[in-house]
Amino acid sequence: MIIGTAGHIDHGKTTLVKALTGVDADRLPEEKARGITLDLGYAYTPLASGEVLGFIDVPGHEKLIHNMLAGATGIDFVLVVVAADDGPMPQTREHLEIVDLLGLTGGAVALTKCDAVGAERRQAAEAEVRAMLADTSLAGAPVFPISAVTGEGVSALRACLEAAAAEVIPRGESGGLRLAVDRSFSLSGIGTVLTGTVFSGRVCVGDEVAIGPNDLRARVRSLHVQDRPAQEGSVGQRCALNLVGDFERSDIARGMWVLAPALNRPTARFSAWLRVPRDGVALAHGTGVHVYQGAADILGRVMLLEGDSLPAGGEALAEILLDKPTCAALGDRLILRDASARHTVAGGRVLDVSPPVRHKRAPARLAFLRALAAGDVAGALMLAAESQPAGVDLSRFALNANLASDAAGELWRNAGLRVIEGEPTLGFTGERWATLAARLLEALAEEHQRAPDMVGVERDRLRRLTLPSLPRSAFDQLLAPLVADGRIAATGAWLHLPGHRVQISPVDADLWRVLKRALMAAPYGPPRVRDVATAAGIAEETVRSLFKRVARAGELHPVAHDHYFTAAAVGDLAAMVRDLCAAHGAARAAELRDRIGGGRKVAIHILEFFDRVGYTRRVRDEHVLRGEATRTWEL
Repeated sequence: MIIGTAGHIDHGKTTLVKALTGVDADRLPEEKARGITLDLGYAYTPLASGEVLGFIDVPGHEKLIHNMLAGATGIDFVLVVVAADDGPMPQTREHLEIVDLLGLTGGAVALTKCDAVGAERRQAAEAEVRAMLADTSLAGAPVFPISAVTGEGVSALRACLEAAAAEVIPRGESGGLRLAVDRSFSLSGIGTVLTGTVFSGRVCVGDEVAIGPNDLRARVRSLHVQDRPAQEGSVGQRCALNLVGDFERSDIARGMWVLAPALNRPTARFSAWLRVPRDGVALAHGTGVHVYQGAADILGRVMLLEGDSLPAGGEALAEILLDKPTCAALGDRLILRDASARHTVAGGRVLDVSPPVRHKRAPARLAFLRALAAGDVAGALMLAAESQPAGVDLSRFALNANLASDAAGELWRNAGLRVIEGEPTLGFTGERWATLAARLLEALAEEHQRAPDMVGVERDRLRRLTLPSLPRSAFDQLLAPLVADGRIAATGAWLHLPGHRVQISPVDADLWRVLKRALMAAPYGPPRVRDVATAAGIAEETVRSLFKRVARAGELHPVAHDHYFTAAAVGDLAAMVRDLCAAHGAARAAELRDRIGGGRKVAIHILEFFDRVGYTRRVRDEHVLRGEATRTWEL
């Protein structure tokens, strides 16, 4: 368990931590010289169970609140320190307000310096503390009279902390590593060391990690967990990592993250749930703020998604725009302070690190965010899947929630989603999938009605007619069963309904029989349209118009500009390409040229045609069959 102190300056936070642990958390020479805490301090004490309690001691001065916030977002339990002679002071109240906005419910109060006051003042101070806690997340927290001079109350407080540690529900380790860096330094003979709290996952000696939001890579040479050498550290623990990699010590600073490489996806905007303090002021749309997330302090702007102003004590969904990127994930706690960083204006949690550019206030979008804010990840997934015709991006959803692959797979299965693997992986509800299939058939019928003289529709055009935003991988899986069960037929590159047929007129048929001989004489390198027209003594436009009508009937294919190949020739060429792919894994222009006996330019045109109609796809200078193209080219 990680315990964070809170309270006004000179109320004895550091002295109390030393009484509990034996460690002076003031580590800086200036702190020892001035007798005040300036930055975060750390102390640890072992428990009888073998576990270790970790303490983050924060500064109490109002001008050092940014340092206090760097340690506040990763704690499990708060120890509010109030001097009995002073009672609650401004920074006591401000720290408590931050604790309340962070939603921390585990805590206790140490009423210090009790040896310096009489019994009556003790009682009055305790009453003031309980009144202060009444409307906060720490209402009802135990209050312990403490004297660091006499030792009064220290054992009772320690017993309370040990009991709280025993009751802490271990946070699951599902998901990748996310460690918020709050300190970095170099040690002679060791190198760069980073310290921070593990927000999720685990880290082991030898792991390859990323340092975000910069694109740095490192390896964990060694680590300490709760101030002890260890081979691994996990969520909820404070770790010190000795890292090696191609970076300088100056490249790393407080506010950065040590991450599993897949999670290094920086963002400069995210959706969030916000709450304004009860005694705060209304938060206006577009307000400039300091955003405290993890151990970072970043300038940003609040763009409300519900209304133009958020009143004191109110809650709302918002989008946070940052001046520089950070690495965030669903559930990260936030504190917002005004542009001068003098007053706390709101607190909340990160909901979505990849918000849409448009329709941010759409009812479906807001319902999705509210489900995430309520902790209903499964419900949010179903809302997204039901509202997105092109499927919910499961890759992005899993990344946002930091779901491990097994946890993500279980979530998809429980939701009953049809999962389409690819980049990205998509999820569809059964209803959405059926609606898409119906729309595909409807689009094909509409196209037949619009152009009855066309043999059908090319694959990629049919995808756009069905739903322009539908990725090719999903369309291919949508189409395959429709072709397999005969509801859609394929003629060459054309897709059509089984009953749809294109017939050329008798006059066209007679002329086509004459001109066809010229194309069949050189099937893999036929003459241009103008050359066919010249040889036959027919107007070029007449031949070109005829070839277009014959192509619609499926007997010709416009392979290249002004070059038509017969359907039989295209079928033969498709078989050659399939054989080349089977033999060599891919088809290349030079190999196809050798097969057909023509020039390289013709071979390139043929391969580009197959790419265009979806039979193959280009991979650098090679062409490989698409998944559904392994069938024989149908004539």
